[in-house]
Amino acid sequence: MSLKGKTLFITGASRGIGLAIALRAAKDGANVAIAAKTAEAHPKLPGTIFTAAKEIEAAGGKALPLVVDVRDEANVADAVEKTAAAFGGIDICVNNASAIQLTPTTMTDMKRYDLMHQINTRGTFMVSKYCVPHLKRAANPHILNLSPPLDMSEKWFAGHVAYTMAKYGMSMCVLGMAGEFRADGIAVNALWPRTGIATAAIRNALAGDEGIKMCRTVDIMADAAHVILTKRARDFTGNFCIDDTLLWEAGVRDFDKYRVDPTRDLMPDFFVPESSKSPVSLKAVAK
Repeated sequence: MSLKGKTLFITGASRGIGLAIALRAAKDGANVAIAAKTAEAHPKLPGTIFTAAKEIEAAGGKALPLVVDVRDEANVADAVEKTAAAFGGIDICVNNASAIQLTPTTMTDMKRYDLMHQINTRGTFMVSKYCVPHLKRAANPHILNLSPPLDMSEKWFAGHVAYTMAKYGMSMCVLGMAGEFRADGIAVNALWPRTGIATAAIRNALAGDEGIKMCRTVDIMADAAHVILTKRARDFTGNFCIDDTLLWEAGVRDFDKYRVDPTRDLMPDFFVPESSKSPVSLKAVAK
């Protein structure tokens, strides 16, 4: 199945994983609403909604750049309606926008706590809420959240309770909405990477330049998202997918192409359950 002619509403699509998912869809000839805050270039984070729009159109898609703050209800509602008006509906909602701060409880500023919950949990819920009426009219509707499996191991909470709560809120939306909208034929799934992913946000917040070498590229998430979004919605919902496992099951065997630096071991990501085993080695493949 192709995404040709499908309309995707993607939050945080001006850069990183969101943009990669948009570009993969654009290769099929999809329409993409770029719902993100960045209208002007950021000194540490490359890309704006306008540069993203140019890339999407160059890749073969149609783009609608929209300045959207997922914390602002009126802003979100307006952006969703503008997207539906521009492209004749919405087929896919991708909740990618996210805020991260990996701090222990006593070092977590409450403004940052609020920001993570407003963007991650509330933003995901609200964007989904406003897209659902349009998705109900779509032929093969999907909601995809970039969020982890709901593994309740203490180790995923202890070092950064606030972030985990906010991120798991996105996954709770998957769990609940998959059941709520099953009868409507709307698929609701989560996608999460097994390893670190090379994005500017991860470089700045966590890994640094050296850590990025131990990551996979955004392309693995884009390819995995494409697999999910081209599945028959009624047959595939309520799943918490890990990128490489999903791609392996889809027939992919070359995972070295996704490595930033094949001479380095890959860095495992947070929240991957111990029961989830990688289909390929995460050790370095070259010297």
